Amino acid sequence: MPTDRIEREIIIGAPQDRVWAALTEPGHLSRWFGDSAELDLTPGGTAAFGWSEYEATHHAVIELVEPPGFLSYRWARPAGAAVSSGNSTVVAFTLTEARPGSTRLTVVETGFASLGADQDTAVRENIEGWRRELSELKAYAEML
Repeated sequence: MPTDRIEREIIIGAPQDRVWAALTEPGHLSRWFGDSAELDLTPGGTAAFGWSEYEATHHAVIELVEPPGFLSYRWARPAGAAVSSGNSTVVAFTLTEARPGSTRLTVVETGFASLGADQDTAVRENIEGWRRELSELKAYAEML
């Protein structure tokens, strides 16, 4: 049975404010999450994440921002599409202190059922994508 939810949790050996910066500042974001990033960090603001390897840009709309502990956005599938109710999922990042100097990052992506026939492919690609991207975030934030 297809899933409607992906959840991943990692511990990053960096303080929460550093991980928040890596997650929300375009200059940092584009160092680990694709090659380019634009981000208006206000509810209703827009975002665009680009991957030159795939010649793709995914568009998003910011839903909720609570610095330095929570960020959520709705992003569109396929690449290049504007965000709408039938082509997007919601990604939520929660940051908490794991121990002094380290951050627990939980990423939950939901809404795959709204993608219809593309659901299975999206889940499969995003499970692998989050595994890879979060590994890159961990390495990047720990060296900042």
